[in-house]
Amino acid sequence: MNTPLRRVAIAVMLMIVALLLNATYVQVIKADDLRTDPRNSRVLLDEYSRQRGQISAGGTVLANSVATEDRYKYLRTYPSSPEAYAPVTGFYSMQYRTTGLERAEDSVLNGSDSHLFGQRLVDMVSGRDPRGGNVLTTLDPAMQQVAYDQLTSKGYTGSVVAIEPSTGRILTMVSTPSYDPNQLSSHDGAHGTQTWEALNADPRQPMLNRAVSQTYPPGSTFKVVVTAAALANNVATPEDQFTAAPNITLPGTATTLENYNGSNCGSGQSASLYEAFRLSCNTAFAELGVKVGAARLKDQAAALGIGENRAIPIPVAESTVGTIPDNAALAQSSIGQRDVALTPLDNAVIAATVANGGVRMEPHLIDQLQGPDLSELSKTKPVSLGQAFNAQVASSLTNLMIASEENTAGGGKSSRYQIASKTGTAEHGSDPRNTPPHAWYIAFAPAQNPKIAIAVIVENGGDRALGATGGKVAAPIARAVLDAGLRGG
Repeated sequence: MNTPLRRVAIAVMLMIVALLLNATYVQVIKADDLRTDPRNSRVLLDEYSRQRGQISAGGTVLANSVATEDRYKYLRTYPSSPEAYAPVTGFYSMQYRTTGLERAEDSVLNGSDSHLFGQRLVDMVSGRDPRGGNVLTTLDPAMQQVAYDQLTSKGYTGSVVAIEPSTGRILTMVSTPSYDPNQLSSHDGAHGTQTWEALNADPRQPMLNRAVSQTYPPGSTFKVVVTAAALANNVATPEDQFTAAPNITLPGTATTLENYNGSNCGSGQSASLYEAFRLSCNTAFAELGVKVGAARLKDQAAALGIGENRAIPIPVAESTVGTIPDNAALAQSSIGQRDVALTPLDNAVIAATVANGGVRMEPHLIDQLQGPDLSELSKTKPVSLGQAFNAQVASSLTNLMIASEENTAGGGKSSRYQIASKTGTAEHGSDPRNTPPHAWYIAFAPAQNPKIAIAVIVENGGDRALGATGGKVAAPIARAVLDAGLRGG
């Protein structure tokens, strides 16, 4: 072969190799990116030609797909109180893709999950239009609606999470303000864009799922964790005495820490742990926290799931105890301030663990996944995450929380069952003295046979401003939700 022919052959071979490499890059490496690119109309047409599966709760359809007469055969709709369920369902949008369960269970809902391979094969052979599978949630519709109505009727920004202590089933997950996912699932691109821009421009952040995506200082609700650490490590008993002073100076500083409204903890010079918990005395718990020590406190918090990276299957923000470099920081952390930050879900888990005798169950939002023919693909089984503390400690905490409930103000108390609870009034912001506090309430009921554990947070004092407390603002909401779940039971 002469030199010109050899050069031509080499050039042709290089071009063939380049074509093969390009085809491989496009069809293998970039395949997923191209497939999910919202500008890919062919993918959109294919995706919207299949009927997406349902999301439901206790027989109530939360999301489904209905036939249309436009080029996209199906429209995603949210027919049942969409704002109440939006933090759970999320949205399914042509332009902005998915959030919530629409994202977490997308492969089941769109029919591409490996569990549905047999169904896809049958559909292909029979010529039937392919369909997606269904997601059955653990939510209790009555509790969900009451929680949403309680928050929105007062114009509150906040969240409610309720859990079944013995199984970890999430019964309620509400976040307000919320939004209507129907406005984002529209086939009208201009309308979808207008809605998206308005929601993102809203300073109230209606698309933020405060139940799992936002952390807050827990305030005095964190005293449950401190008390658990003290009891579990034999550092203190409910009868042990601590300072009743209205204020103390933090170790090694000139900074003063005081009780709510600067009041004395009871009538004497000292107060028992029982009395300090019942009255939620900051000075006593600062002293107790230093006695417990940072290592034990962090270990107890970890045993309760604080600091874990989890999904339910919606991703959950990581709660934290924060850094505790010295005893001054430890004293502040022991009343749920400084760098301590919890999601409402994690605070509900703490209440549920006490209710379950110290055994922490994995929280979950999915009860069952189904095929298009309603056949069961999988069912979530309760999973124990270990003993956070023993049953005796749980019993002592229950008695303390019953005493706290008896001292807690606010409406909605029921004579049908006993509640065990702890309130929290959490300072925050750059000027906490002049910033309305977050109002917390965690509880479970019935106290001696718990069926529901709950956490409620109302941001920035709700309608009570600087006078807000967990008892006045958050407790009535939780009691209404508990009543809805325990009605007739």
